[in-house]
Amino acid sequence: MAAPRSSSTTLEITGLEVALDADAGIVKAIDGLTLAITRGETFALVGESGCGKSMTALALMRLLPENGRIVGGSIGLEGQDLLALPEAGMRAIRGGRIGMIFQEPGTSLNPVMKVGAQVVEAIETHTELRGAAARAKAIEWLGRVGIPEPARRIDEYPFRLSGGQKQRVMIAMTLASEPDFLIADEPTTALDVTIQAQILALLKDLQREQGMGLLLITHDLAVVSDMADRVALMYAGQIIEVAEAADFFAAPKHPYARLLLQALPDAARRGGSLAAIKGSVPPLWLRFEGCRFEPRCDRAFGPCPTTVPALTPLDATRSVRCLLYTELAGAGRPADAGPGDAAAATAAASPAPAGPAVDPAAGPLLRVENLAVRFPIRRGLLQRTTGVFSAVDGVSFDVQPGKTLALVGESGCGKTTTGKAIVQLLRGAALIEGSALMGGHDLFSLEGDALREARREIQIIFQDPFASLDPRMRVLAILEEGLQALRPEMDAPARRARIEALVEQVGLRRDSLDRFPHEFSGGQRQRIAIARALAVQPRLIVCDEPTSALDVSVQAQILNLLRQLQRDLGLSLLFITHNIGVVEYLADDIVVMQRGRVEEQGPTAEVLAHPQSPYTRTLLDAVPRMTVG
Repeated sequence: MAAPRSSSTTLEITGLEVALDADAGIVKAIDGLTLAITRGETFALVGESGCGKSMTALALMRLLPENGRIVGGSIGLEGQDLLALPEAGMRAIRGGRIGMIFQEPGTSLNPVMKVGAQVVEAIETHTELRGAAARAKAIEWLGRVGIPEPARRIDEYPFRLSGGQKQRVMIAMTLASEPDFLIADEPTTALDVTIQAQILALLKDLQREQGMGLLLITHDLAVVSDMADRVALMYAGQIIEVAEAADFFAAPKHPYARLLLQALPDAARRGGSLAAIKGSVPPLWLRFEGCRFEPRCDRAFGPCPTTVPALTPLDATRSVRCLLYTELAGAGRPADAGPGDAAAATAAASPAPAGPAVDPAAGPLLRVENLAVRFPIRRGLLQRTTGVFSAVDGVSFDVQPGKTLALVGESGCGKTTTGKAIVQLLRGAALIEGSALMGGHDLFSLEGDALREARREIQIIFQDPFASLDPRMRVLAILEEGLQALRPEMDAPARRARIEALVEQVGLRRDSLDRFPHEFSGGQRQRIAIARALAVQPRLIVCDEPTSALDVSVQAQILNLLRQLQRDLGLSLLFITHNIGVVEYLADDIVVMQRGRVEEQGPTAEVLAHPQSPYTRTLLDAVPRMTVG
């Protein structure tokens, strides 16, 4: 738990309202948000993608997009009105007194500047350090956030770093100026569990040392359980529940909160469907006449569609925006349910899927043997090759038909490189040795039509949805592109019907098809990427952190969808992830990688229950566990 709160208020937000101009009309992204965060406190803001969490952070920093504006309310930093400051005055606040860790490191780091130069720039802007002293401070912080060989990696460009390493660089850049207040928007999304534990411990240390206030925006409820003093749950631009963290996890009051906790994957729910919340967050340009959650609520009653609920105080520390806790509910109000009650009912109502019939004599769908991937190291003006870097060294595993193999390990251990090599995305960029046999053919030796046929059988979901979606194409064109190239037998009406079914399967609205990727949140963009991979109906999908950008309810929808596809189609998954809860729930087998090599592998239940490798035990010890009650 974070350090005890002091009596001085660090940040106070009252009645904040943010509007965005959009083609569909005025979008009320934040509607009457009120909260206060004190020094030394960790205040967690949770909710689904599109609820307004990240927009809240951008409003506090006055970094709204060009079509956004604050139309009401106030923001005070220890008595200073931030909305009244000129832009020059606000620049002194950003980075100095208030730091922010952004959700997507790929779009937050300058691609043409070395990472060290970006950290040094932040240090020199907000502290008195200059030159060699600033560079030494940058190296120190890169080491503190877990960058290996920081004295060497300080001179690398962002594209040479993995997604997790870029996230660590951004965290170092923000924390190096030691701000009084930190807004952390999904700060550990791209990090493996060991580095996540290191970063969270670092944030706790900073709070103890300097009383830093922390606004933690995350969809990882286990992290919230471990870190937060208080929790605010957002939905459709409004806060719908505020509580002390211990009370929130012991007995969630709002139906939305209860359903979120039921959607968490773990070993206990393996074999059944997760309690995914039906539907999606409503578009915020609508004029709401009643409760905004009512269309998705399993406890809605008479007045919910037509009566707007207020944020009702239940006691000195807890408030809920729900008609169940007003006099309108009367004596007929359902009793409060604990977070596990409906989960047990869901598991009982959703029997374990039988899975596709698999012929044991048929062998694995994919057999990887002695895979090695080496990248040339080029230096100098002419970029001459001076050596090679071995990213993957002698990796072997089998992916069985209709089964899931999880590939886990720390950032930079070779997981993503292994996946990209299998789907033939590293040809010409790396020296690849070994074999990857599928259907009796070695994928590494295929050319022309044979390679195109193999790519229809194998698809990949990338870790960074923003970088993998063409920003100039509408969603319809993005999803249709693969069908046109790999399923030419489908005509235009069939493609359209397939695409409309896909977007609903992954939790998006049909009107999303006419929008561009930049109009979606990070989690929504990942859903588009998942739909694109599923479009051509592959036999094997390489999933590179496909749920890392998703909140828990959408993650539950996607995991349920993947299990359904496995049951109906015999789909196989190579699942690259650092989320052990997902591994426990979904994976049949597991491969643990370290420094490009296999450290341990076997059936998931056996490896997680009785790890033989010290490295595997270290990984499992670092996994945050949600404490309830």
